[in-house]
Amino acid sequence: MQLPKNEQDFLRDLVKASRQRPNPVSWVDRDGTARITALLPAEMSRLDRLARQVGLSKSAVLEQASFLPAKPSSSRP
Repeated sequence: MQLPKNEQDFLRDLVKASRQRPNPVSWVDRDGTARITALLPAEMSRLDRLARQVGLSKSAVLEQASFLPAKPSSSRP
């Protein structure tokens, strides 16, 4: 396949992610909606580290994160 390197990297990452077992985390969104977020092992490890750091469960960290303001858009006119 003749694709630019960044596109090849993107596709490699997709294939790699699809081969990994997702880890579901159940939590409640700020509007009360029950959510399940599937995390890759690296994401789960990072969330687990964050949860230990702040002394909360992984679910509680995601619940509190739902109140964070949206990330600013980087689009330029």
